[in-house]
Amino acid sequence: MNIRLLIFLVVVLAMGCGRKGNENRSNKQKANIIFLLADDQNTLSLGCYGNEEVQTPNIDKLGEEGLIFDRHYNTTAICMASRASILTGMYEYKTGTNFTHGDMKPEVWEKSYPILLQEAGYLTAFAGKFGLEVEGKGICEDDFDFWGGGPGQTYYETAKNKSMAKYAREYPHATLSYGAFSQDVIKEAVNQDKPFCLSISFKAPHKPAKPDPKFDNVYKDKTFTKPLNFGREKGEHLSLQSKQGRQYARFYDWNYATNYDEEMRKYYQQIYAIDVALGMIRSELEKQGIAENTVIIYTSDNGFISGSHGYGSKVLPMEESSRVPLIVFDPRSKSEETKHRTGALTANIDFAPTILDLANVPIPENMDGISLLPLLEKPEEDLREQIAFINVFGSSPATHSLSCITKELKYTFWWYSDDTMKPTEELFNLKEDPYELKNYATLSDTQTVANLEKMRSNYDKELDKWKENAVPYNQYQCYGVLFDRVLPYSEKLSAIDKVPLYKGNKK
Repeated sequence: MNIRLLIFLVVVLAMGCGRKGNENRSNKQKANIIFLLADDQNTLSLGCYGNEEVQTPNIDKLGEEGLIFDRHYNTTAICMASRASILTGMYEYKTGTNFTHGDMKPEVWEKSYPILLQEAGYLTAFAGKFGLEVEGKGICEDDFDFWGGGPGQTYYETAKNKSMAKYAREYPHATLSYGAFSQDVIKEAVNQDKPFCLSISFKAPHKPAKPDPKFDNVYKDKTFTKPLNFGREKGEHLSLQSKQGRQYARFYDWNYATNYDEEMRKYYQQIYAIDVALGMIRSELEKQGIAENTVIIYTSDNGFISGSHGYGSKVLPMEESSRVPLIVFDPRSKSEETKHRTGALTANIDFAPTILDLANVPIPENMDGISLLPLLEKPEEDLREQIAFINVFGSSPATHSLSCITKELKYTFWWYSDDTMKPTEELFNLKEDPYELKNYATLSDTQTVANLEKMRSNYDKELDKWKENAVPYNQYQCYGVLFDRVLPYSEKLSAIDKVPLYKGNKK
Protein backbone atom coordinates (compact mmCIF):
# COMPACT_ATOMS: atom_id res chain seq x y z
CA MET A 1 0.00 0.00 0.00
CA ASN A 2 1.18 3.53 -0.78
CA ILE A 3 2.82 4.97 2.34
CA ARG A 4 1.00 8.30 1.93
CA LEU A 5 -2.36 6.51 1.69
CA LEU A 6 -1.53 4.47 4.78
CA ILE A 7 -0.69 7.59 6.77
CA PHE A 8 -3.88 9.27 5.56
CA LEU A 9 -6.04 6.31 6.71
CA VAL A 10 -4.37 6.23 10.13
CA VAL A 11 -5.02 9.95 10.61
CA VAL A 12 -8.67 9.65 9.55
CA LEU A 13 -9.20 6.69 11.87
CA ALA A 14 -7.64 8.59 14.77
CA MET A 15 -9.84 11.59 14.08
CA GLY A 16 -12.91 9.37 14.03
CA CYS A 17 -11.99 7.81 17.36
CA GLY A 18 -11.35 11.25 18.76
CA ARG A 19 -14.80 12.49 17.75
CA LYS A 20 -16.43 9.47 19.33
CA GLY A 21 -14.52 10.02 22.53
CA ASN A 22 -15.47 13.70 22.65
CA GLU A 23 -19.09 12.80 22.01
CA ASN A 24 -19.08 10.28 24.84
CA ARG A 25 -17.47 12.75 27.22
CA SER A 26 -19.97 15.38 26.17
CA ASN A 27 -22.87 13.00 26.80
CA LYS A 28 -21.55 12.16 30.25
CA GLN A 29 -21.40 15.84 31.07
CA LYS A 30 -25.10 16.17 30.33
CA ALA A 31 -27.28 15.52 33.35
CA ASN A 32 -29.59 12.55 33.36
CA ILE A 33 -33.08 13.71 34.34
CA ILE A 34 -35.80 11.80 36.18
CA PHE A 35 -39.19 13.51 36.48
CA LEU A 36 -41.57 11.80 38.91
CA LEU A 37 -45.21 12.92 38.92
CA ALA A 38 -47.74 11.74 41.48
CA ASP A 39 -51.46 12.16 40.79
CA ASP A 40 -53.53 14.08 43.37
CA GLN A 41 -50.88 14.35 46.10
CA ASN A 42 -51.06 17.26 48.54
CA THR A 43 -48.33 18.64 50.77
CA LEU A 44 -49.97 17.24 53.92
CA SER A 45 -49.01 13.72 52.82
CA LEU A 46 -45.24 13.90 53.40
CA GLY A 47 -43.01 13.86 56.43
CA CYS A 48 -40.72 16.51 54.95
CA TYR A 49 -43.72 18.85 54.74
CA GLY A 50 -44.50 18.42 58.41
CA ASN A 51 -46.76 15.37 58.72
CA GLU A 52 -45.21 13.17 61.41
CA GLU A 53 -47.98 10.57 61.09
CA VAL A 54 -46.99 9.29 57.64
CA GLN A 55 -44.10 7.12 56.46
CA THR A 56 -42.30 8.54 53.42
CA PRO A 57 -38.61 7.81 54.13
CA ASN A 58 -37.30 7.87 50.57
CA ILE A 59 -39.10 11.06 49.59
CA ASP A 60 -38.02 12.69 52.85
CA LYS A 61 -34.41 11.67 52.20
CA LEU A 62 -34.63 13.15 48.71
CA GLY A 63 -35.78 16.39 50.32
CA GLU A 64 -32.98 16.34 52.88
CA GLU A 65 -30.40 15.93 50.13
CA GLY A 66 -32.03 18.30 47.68
CA LEU A 67 -34.24 21.39 47.75
CA ILE A 68 -37.79 21.44 49.14
CA PHE A 69 -40.14 24.03 47.64
CA ASP A 70 -42.68 25.45 50.09
CA ARG A 71 -44.57 27.75 47.69
CA HIS A 72 -45.01 25.57 44.62
CA TYR A 73 -48.34 25.68 42.76
CA ASN A 74 -50.01 24.06 39.80
CA THR A 75 -51.45 26.73 37.53
CA THR A 76 -54.44 24.47 36.88
CA ALA A 77 -55.47 21.82 39.41
CA ILE A 78 -56.88 19.18 37.08
CA CYS A 79 -54.82 16.42 35.52
CA MET A 80 -55.20 16.99 31.76
CA ALA A 81 -54.56 20.73 31.81
CA SER A 82 -51.82 20.48 34.43
CA ARG A 83 -49.92 17.86 32.44
CA ALA A 84 -50.18 19.97 29.31
CA SER A 85 -48.62 22.87 31.22
CA ILE A 86 -45.89 20.61 32.63
CA LEU A 87 -44.93 19.31 29.19
CA THR A 88 -44.97 22.68 27.42
CA GLY A 89 -44.15 25.27 30.08
CA MET A 90 -47.25 27.30 29.20
CA TYR A 91 -50.46 28.37 30.90
CA GLU A 92 -53.62 26.48 29.98
CA TYR A 93 -54.99 29.29 27.82
CA LYS A 94 -51.89 28.87 25.60
CA THR A 95 -51.80 25.05 25.54
CA GLY A 96 -55.52 25.03 24.65
CA THR A 97 -55.80 21.68 26.41
CA ASN A 98 -58.29 20.50 29.01
CA PHE A 99 -61.34 18.32 29.47
CA THR A 100 -64.41 19.76 27.68
CA HIS A 101 -62.17 22.16 25.76
CA GLY A 102 -60.11 19.97 23.46
CA ASP A 103 -56.93 18.07 22.76
CA MET A 104 -53.48 19.51 22.25
CA LYS A 105 -52.50 20.75 18.79
CA PRO A 106 -49.46 19.09 17.14
CA GLU A 107 -47.63 22.41 16.87
CA VAL A 108 -47.89 22.83 20.66
CA TRP A 109 -46.59 19.31 21.30
CA GLU A 110 -43.61 19.88 19.00
CA LYS A 111 -42.24 22.39 21.54
CA SER A 112 -42.68 20.09 24.54
CA TYR A 113 -39.66 19.06 26.59
CA PRO A 114 -39.70 15.36 25.50
CA ILE A 115 -39.52 16.34 21.83
CA LEU A 116 -36.84 18.98 22.34
CA LEU A 117 -34.69 16.66 24.46
CA GLN A 118 -34.89 13.83 21.96
CA GLU A 119 -33.82 16.24 19.22
CA ALA A 120 -30.86 17.17 21.46
CA GLY A 121 -29.69 13.55 21.64
CA TYR A 122 -31.34 12.42 24.85
CA LEU A 123 -32.80 8.97 25.27
CA THR A 124 -36.40 9.64 26.32
CA ALA A 125 -38.73 7.35 28.25
CA PHE A 126 -42.25 7.65 29.62
CA ALA A 127 -44.41 5.38 31.75
CA GLY A 128 -47.77 5.76 33.43
CA LYS A 129 -50.73 8.02 32.84
CA PHE A 130 -50.03 10.31 29.87
CA GLY A 131 -53.17 12.26 30.67
CA LEU A 132 -53.86 13.97 27.35
CA GLU A 133 -53.99 13.40 23.61
CA VAL A 134 -52.43 15.26 20.70
CA GLU A 135 -54.51 15.70 17.57
CA GLY A 136 -53.43 13.14 14.98
CA LYS A 137 -50.90 11.54 17.37
CA GLY A 138 -52.96 10.17 20.23
CA ILE A 139 -50.83 9.61 23.34
CA CYS A 140 -47.56 10.04 21.40
CA GLU A 141 -45.97 6.67 22.16
CA ASP A 142 -43.91 6.89 18.97
CA ASP A 143 -42.21 10.05 20.24
CA PHE A 144 -40.35 8.23 23.02
CA ASP A 145 -37.49 5.75 22.88
CA PHE A 146 -39.03 3.69 25.68
CA TRP A 147 -42.74 3.58 26.35
CA GLY A 148 -44.72 2.32 29.32
CA GLY A 149 -47.60 4.78 29.12
CA GLY A 150 -51.28 4.32 28.60
CA PRO A 151 -54.47 6.18 27.66
CA GLY A 152 -57.06 7.61 30.00
CA GLN A 153 -56.60 6.91 33.69
CA THR A 154 -54.63 3.65 33.18
CA TYR A 155 -55.15 0.89 35.75
CA TYR A 156 -53.83 -0.04 39.16
CA GLU A 157 -53.70 -3.65 37.93
CA THR A 158 -50.41 -3.86 36.02
CA ALA A 159 -51.69 -6.59 33.71
CA LYS A 160 -54.37 -4.27 32.34
CA ASN A 161 -51.79 -1.72 31.20
CA LYS A 162 -50.76 -3.09 27.82
CA SER A 163 -47.34 -1.46 27.66
CA MET A 164 -46.51 -2.58 31.23
CA ALA A 165 -47.95 -6.10 31.18
CA LYS A 166 -44.51 -7.79 31.20
CA TYR A 167 -44.02 -6.56 34.78
CA ALA A 168 -47.34 -7.93 36.04
CA ARG A 169 -46.05 -11.25 37.41
CA GLU A 170 -43.51 -9.69 39.77
CA TYR A 171 -45.33 -6.40 40.33
CA PRO A 172 -49.11 -6.98 40.02
CA HIS A 173 -49.84 -3.47 41.35
CA ALA A 174 -48.93 -0.71 38.92
CA THR A 175 -47.04 1.60 41.28
CA LEU A 176 -44.04 -0.69 41.77
CA SER A 177 -44.11 -1.70 38.11
CA TYR A 178 -43.10 1.86 37.27
CA GLY A 179 -40.12 1.46 39.57
CA ALA A 180 -39.13 -1.67 37.62
CA PHE A 181 -39.63 0.10 34.28
CA SER A 182 -37.37 2.90 35.51
CA GLN A 183 -34.67 0.41 36.45
CA ASP A 184 -34.74 -1.08 32.96
CA VAL A 185 -34.49 2.33 31.30
CA ILE A 186 -31.55 3.31 33.51
CA LYS A 187 -29.69 0.11 32.61
CA GLU A 188 -30.36 0.57 28.90
CA ALA A 189 -29.24 4.20 28.93
CA VAL A 190 -25.97 3.11 30.53
CA ASN A 191 -25.57 0.37 27.93
CA GLN A 192 -26.09 2.92 25.15
CA ASP A 193 -23.89 5.49 26.90
CA LYS A 194 -26.53 8.18 26.36
CA PRO A 195 -27.97 10.84 28.66
CA PHE A 196 -31.60 10.13 29.40
CA CYS A 197 -34.81 11.84 30.49
CA LEU A 198 -37.16 9.47 32.27
CA SER A 199 -40.70 10.71 33.00
CA ILE A 200 -42.87 8.60 35.30
CA SER A 201 -46.52 9.53 35.90
CA PHE A 202 -47.85 7.40 38.72
CA LYS A 203 -51.56 6.70 38.83
CA ALA A 204 -51.40 6.84 42.62
CA PRO A 205 -52.94 8.19 44.76
CA HIS A 206 -55.81 9.00 42.35
CA LYS A 207 -59.25 7.64 43.21
CA PRO A 208 -60.84 5.17 43.16
CA ALA A 209 -58.33 4.15 45.81
CA LYS A 210 -56.78 0.71 45.30
CA PRO A 211 -53.68 0.47 47.46
CA ASP A 212 -51.11 -2.25 46.91
CA PRO A 213 -52.10 -5.00 49.42
CA LYS A 214 -48.39 -5.65 49.91
CA PHE A 215 -48.41 -2.62 52.20
CA ASP A 216 -51.65 -3.24 54.11
CA ASN A 217 -49.86 -3.31 57.46
CA VAL A 218 -48.23 0.11 57.09
CA TYR A 219 -51.24 2.11 58.35
CA LYS A 220 -53.45 -0.66 59.69
CA ASP A 221 -55.88 0.72 62.30
CA LYS A 222 -54.02 4.05 62.39
CA THR A 223 -55.85 7.29 63.14
CA PHE A 224 -54.83 10.67 61.78
CA THR A 225 -55.02 14.24 62.99
CA LYS A 226 -57.40 16.32 60.92
CA PRO A 227 -56.11 19.62 59.49
CA LEU A 228 -57.04 22.82 61.31
CA ASN A 229 -59.41 23.83 58.51
CA PHE A 230 -61.30 20.53 58.38
CA GLY A 231 -65.09 20.49 58.11
CA ARG A 232 -68.02 22.44 56.78
CA GLU A 233 -67.93 24.99 59.58
CA LYS A 234 -64.45 26.00 58.35
CA GLY A 235 -65.80 26.78 54.88
CA GLU A 236 -68.75 29.04 55.63
CA HIS A 237 -66.75 32.11 54.56
CA LEU A 238 -65.96 30.71 51.11
CA SER A 239 -67.83 31.82 48.01
CA LEU A 240 -71.17 30.34 47.04
CA GLN A 241 -69.72 29.82 43.57
CA SER A 242 -67.14 27.35 44.88
CA LYS A 243 -69.92 25.30 46.46
CA GLN A 244 -71.68 24.63 43.13
CA GLY A 245 -69.27 21.98 41.89
CA ARG A 246 -68.87 18.36 42.85
CA GLN A 247 -65.92 19.29 45.08
CA TYR A 248 -68.41 20.46 47.71
CA ALA A 249 -70.51 17.30 47.50
CA ARG A 250 -67.49 15.05 47.80
CA PHE A 251 -66.93 15.95 51.42
CA TYR A 252 -69.77 13.49 52.07
CA ASP A 253 -69.69 11.42 48.87
CA TRP A 254 -66.09 10.42 49.52
CA ASN A 255 -66.61 9.77 53.25
CA TYR A 256 -64.36 12.46 54.68
CA ALA A 257 -67.21 13.57 56.93
CA THR A 258 -68.03 10.07 58.16
CA ASN A 259 -64.89 7.89 57.86
CA TYR A 260 -61.88 10.16 57.63
CA ASP A 261 -59.30 7.74 59.00
CA GLU A 262 -60.17 4.94 56.58
CA GLU A 263 -60.02 7.29 53.59
CA MET A 264 -56.66 8.64 54.67
CA ARG A 265 -55.22 5.17 55.32
CA LYS A 266 -55.87 4.27 51.68
CA TYR A 267 -54.55 7.60 50.44
CA TYR A 268 -51.33 7.43 52.43
CA GLN A 269 -50.80 3.74 51.64
CA GLN A 270 -50.82 4.54 47.94
CA ILE A 271 -48.21 7.25 48.50
CA TYR A 272 -46.13 4.81 50.55
CA ALA A 273 -45.88 2.60 47.44
CA ILE A 274 -44.62 5.58 45.41
CA ASP A 275 -42.00 6.07 48.10
CA VAL A 276 -40.89 2.45 47.67
CA ALA A 277 -40.72 2.92 43.87
CA LEU A 278 -38.47 5.94 44.40
CA GLY A 279 -36.21 3.75 46.50
CA MET A 280 -36.02 1.24 43.64
CA ILE A 281 -35.02 3.99 41.23
CA ARG A 282 -32.31 5.48 43.42
CA SER A 283 -30.91 2.03 44.17
CA GLU A 284 -30.52 1.34 40.45
CA LEU A 285 -28.80 4.68 39.88
CA GLU A 286 -26.24 3.75 42.51
CA LYS A 287 -25.83 0.26 41.09
CA GLN A 288 -25.15 1.64 37.60
CA GLY A 289 -22.74 4.26 38.90
CA ILE A 290 -24.62 7.30 37.56
CA ALA A 291 -26.27 8.65 40.71
CA GLU A 292 -23.85 11.58 40.86
CA ASN A 293 -24.97 12.87 37.47
CA THR A 294 -28.72 12.28 37.71
CA VAL A 295 -31.19 14.99 38.71
CA ILE A 296 -34.46 13.87 40.29
CA ILE A 297 -37.58 16.04 40.34
CA TYR A 298 -40.55 14.91 42.44
CA THR A 299 -43.96 16.59 42.39
CA SER A 300 -47.70 16.10 41.74
CA ASP A 301 -50.04 17.19 38.95
CA ASN A 302 -52.33 18.84 41.49
CA GLY A 303 -53.11 18.72 45.16
CA PHE A 304 -56.06 17.10 46.89
CA ILE A 305 -58.74 18.41 49.23
CA SER A 306 -59.36 15.75 51.86
CA GLY A 307 -62.09 17.42 53.89
CA SER A 308 -60.54 20.86 54.30
CA HIS A 309 -63.25 23.55 54.47
CA GLY A 310 -65.80 20.76 53.94
CA TYR A 311 -64.74 19.95 50.35
CA GLY A 312 -63.15 17.01 48.55
CA SER A 313 -61.16 16.44 45.33
CA LYS A 314 -59.22 19.29 43.62
CA VAL A 315 -59.80 21.98 40.93
CA LEU A 316 -60.51 24.89 43.29
CA PRO A 317 -57.91 27.54 44.21
CA MET A 318 -57.64 26.64 47.91
CA GLU A 319 -54.17 25.68 49.14
CA GLU A 320 -54.84 21.95 49.51
CA SER A 321 -55.79 21.76 45.84
CA SER A 322 -53.46 24.25 44.17
CA ARG A 323 -50.24 23.96 46.20
CA VAL A 324 -48.28 20.72 45.89
CA PRO A 325 -45.00 19.13 46.94
CA LEU A 326 -41.88 19.80 44.91
CA ILE A 327 -38.40 18.45 45.57
CA VAL A 328 -35.47 18.95 43.22
CA PHE A 329 -32.33 16.92 43.89
CA ASP A 330 -29.25 17.76 41.86
CA PRO A 331 -26.20 15.92 43.24
CA ARG A 332 -23.93 18.39 41.45
CA SER A 333 -25.30 21.43 43.28
CA LYS A 334 -24.66 22.89 46.71
CA SER A 335 -28.09 21.74 47.83
CA GLU A 336 -26.66 18.26 48.29
CA GLU A 337 -24.31 19.46 51.03
CA THR A 338 -26.92 20.67 53.48
CA LYS A 339 -30.69 20.66 53.85
CA HIS A 340 -32.34 23.54 52.02
CA ARG A 341 -35.84 24.87 51.65
CA THR A 342 -37.03 27.68 49.47
CA GLY A 343 -40.03 29.96 49.82
CA ALA A 344 -39.73 31.20 46.24
CA LEU A 345 -42.98 31.23 44.29
CA THR A 346 -42.82 28.52 41.62
CA ALA A 347 -45.28 26.76 39.32
CA ASN A 348 -45.75 23.71 37.10
CA ILE A 349 -45.06 25.88 34.04
CA ASP A 350 -41.45 25.96 35.30
CA PHE A 351 -40.75 22.25 34.75
CA ALA A 352 -40.21 22.30 31.00
CA PRO A 353 -37.78 25.27 31.16
CA THR A 354 -35.94 23.65 34.09
CA ILE A 355 -35.56 20.31 32.33
CA LEU A 356 -34.35 21.99 29.16
CA ASP A 357 -31.90 24.08 31.19
CA LEU A 358 -30.52 20.94 32.83
CA ALA A 359 -29.91 19.51 29.36
CA ASN A 360 -28.33 22.73 28.05
CA VAL A 361 -31.14 23.03 25.51
CA PRO A 362 -32.37 26.57 24.65
CA ILE A 363 -35.69 27.47 26.27
CA PRO A 364 -38.29 28.51 23.65
CA GLU A 365 -39.64 32.03 23.97
CA ASN A 366 -43.23 30.78 23.96
CA MET A 367 -42.82 29.24 27.42
CA ASP A 368 -44.33 31.14 30.35
CA GLY A 369 -42.26 29.32 32.95
CA ILE A 370 -38.69 29.93 34.04
CA SER A 371 -35.83 27.66 35.04
CA LEU A 372 -35.65 26.75 38.72
CA LEU A 373 -31.93 26.00 38.63
CA PRO A 374 -30.83 29.36 40.14
CA LEU A 375 -32.70 28.41 43.31
CA LEU A 376 -30.52 25.34 43.78
CA GLU A 377 -27.58 27.64 44.43
CA LYS A 378 -29.46 30.52 46.05
CA PRO A 379 -32.69 29.17 47.59
CA GLU A 380 -33.30 32.42 49.47
CA GLU A 381 -33.88 34.39 46.26
CA ASP A 382 -37.15 34.98 44.38
CA LEU A 383 -37.81 34.32 40.71
CA ARG A 384 -41.14 36.09 40.23
CA GLU A 385 -43.74 38.21 41.96
CA GLN A 386 -46.90 36.30 41.06
CA ILE A 387 -48.55 33.48 39.13
CA ALA A 388 -52.06 32.88 37.82
CA PHE A 389 -54.26 29.99 38.91
CA ILE A 390 -56.93 28.85 36.46
CA ASN A 391 -60.11 26.80 36.66
CA VAL A 392 -62.21 26.47 33.53
CA PHE A 393 -63.10 22.82 34.21
CA GLY A 394 -66.43 21.39 35.32
CA SER A 395 -70.09 21.40 34.40
CA SER A 396 -70.93 24.38 36.59
CA PRO A 397 -69.64 27.65 35.11
CA ALA A 398 -70.04 29.15 38.60
CA THR A 399 -66.85 27.37 39.69
CA HIS A 400 -64.83 28.73 36.77
CA SER A 401 -62.48 31.43 38.00
CA LEU A 402 -59.11 33.10 37.74
CA SER A 403 -56.85 33.68 40.74
CA CYS A 404 -53.64 35.63 41.28
CA ILE A 405 -51.14 34.27 43.80
CA THR A 406 -48.11 35.95 45.36
CA LYS A 407 -45.88 34.62 48.14
CA GLU A 408 -48.17 36.11 50.78
CA LEU A 409 -51.55 36.80 49.16
CA LYS A 410 -54.11 34.99 47.03
CA TYR A 411 -56.93 36.78 45.21
CA THR A 412 -59.82 35.14 43.35
CA PHE A 413 -62.58 36.85 41.41
CA TRP A 414 -65.71 34.71 41.24
CA TRP A 415 -67.46 36.26 38.25
CA TYR A 416 -70.66 34.20 38.09
CA SER A 417 -74.02 35.68 39.08
CA ASP A 418 -77.62 34.48 39.24
CA ASP A 419 -80.66 34.82 41.53
CA THR A 420 -78.81 33.17 44.42
CA MET A 421 -75.32 34.70 44.23
CA LYS A 422 -73.44 37.76 43.07
CA PRO A 423 -69.86 38.22 41.85
CA THR A 424 -67.55 37.72 44.81
CA GLU A 425 -63.98 38.53 45.75
CA GLU A 426 -61.81 36.38 47.99
CA LEU A 427 -58.52 37.57 49.45
CA PHE A 428 -56.40 35.33 51.66
CA ASN A 429 -53.31 36.39 53.56
CA LEU A 430 -51.26 33.20 53.35
CA LYS A 431 -48.56 34.54 55.66
CA GLU A 432 -50.92 35.34 58.52
CA ASP A 433 -53.58 32.73 57.72
CA PRO A 434 -52.03 29.71 55.93
CA TYR A 435 -55.20 27.63 56.40
CA GLU A 436 -57.36 30.26 54.66
CA LEU A 437 -59.81 30.64 57.51
CA LYS A 438 -60.60 34.30 56.89
CA ASN A 439 -61.66 36.13 53.73
CA TYR A 440 -59.76 39.41 54.06
CA ALA A 441 -61.76 40.96 51.20
CA THR A 442 -64.57 41.50 53.70
CA LEU A 443 -62.36 43.55 56.07
CA SER A 444 -61.85 47.29 56.00
CA ASP A 445 -58.60 47.97 57.86
CA THR A 446 -56.04 50.11 56.06
CA GLN A 447 -53.51 47.36 55.32
CA THR A 448 -56.14 44.95 54.00
CA VAL A 449 -57.65 47.62 51.74
CA ALA A 450 -54.17 48.32 50.35
CA ASN A 451 -53.55 44.59 49.81
CA LEU A 452 -56.89 44.21 48.06
CA GLU A 453 -56.17 47.05 45.67
CA LYS A 454 -52.72 45.62 44.95
CA MET A 455 -54.10 42.16 44.22
CA ARG A 456 -56.87 43.52 42.02
CA SER A 457 -54.18 45.22 39.96
CA ASN A 458 -52.11 42.03 39.84
CA TYR A 459 -55.18 40.07 38.80
CA ASP A 460 -55.89 42.51 35.98
CA LYS A 461 -52.33 42.03 34.69
CA GLU A 462 -52.82 38.27 34.55
CA LEU A 463 -56.14 38.69 32.77
CA ASP A 464 -54.49 41.02 30.24
CA LYS A 465 -52.01 38.23 29.47
CA TRP A 466 -54.95 35.86 28.97
CA LYS A 467 -56.66 38.25 26.57
CA GLU A 468 -53.45 38.77 24.61
CA ASN A 469 -52.26 35.16 24.43
CA ALA A 470 -55.28 32.84 24.60
CA VAL A 471 -55.45 30.41 21.69
CA PRO A 472 -58.22 31.16 19.17
CA TYR A 473 -59.73 27.70 19.56
CA ASN A 474 -61.22 25.40 22.24
CA GLN A 475 -63.31 28.20 23.82
CA TYR A 476 -60.56 30.02 25.70
CA GLN A 477 -61.12 33.56 24.51
CA CYS A 478 -64.59 33.88 26.08
CA TYR A 479 -63.01 33.85 29.56
CA GLY A 480 -61.23 37.09 28.80
CA VAL A 481 -64.69 38.60 28.98
CA LEU A 482 -66.15 36.55 31.83
CA PHE A 483 -63.20 37.08 34.18
CA ASP A 484 -63.12 40.85 33.68
CA ARG A 485 -63.68 42.51 37.07
CA VAL A 486 -65.05 45.81 35.78
CA LEU A 487 -67.12 44.73 32.80
CA PRO A 488 -70.87 44.88 33.61
CA TYR A 489 -72.43 41.45 33.97
CA SER A 490 -75.00 42.27 31.29
CA GLU A 491 -72.15 42.49 28.78
CA LYS A 492 -70.96 39.00 29.67
CA LEU A 493 -74.17 37.17 28.84
CA SER A 494 -73.24 36.40 25.24
CA ALA A 495 -69.86 35.00 26.33
CA ILE A 496 -71.53 32.58 28.78
CA ASP A 497 -73.09 30.71 25.85
CA LYS A 498 -69.56 29.83 24.68
CA VAL A 499 -68.54 28.09 27.92
CA PRO A 500 -68.10 24.36 27.26
CA LEU A 501 -70.14 22.12 29.54
CA TYR A 502 -68.76 18.99 31.08
CA LYS A 503 -70.47 15.91 29.64
CA GLY A 504 -68.80 13.01 31.36
CA ASN A 505 -66.34 11.87 33.97
CA LYS A 506 -63.16 11.70 31.89
CA LYS A 507 -60.76 12.72 34.62
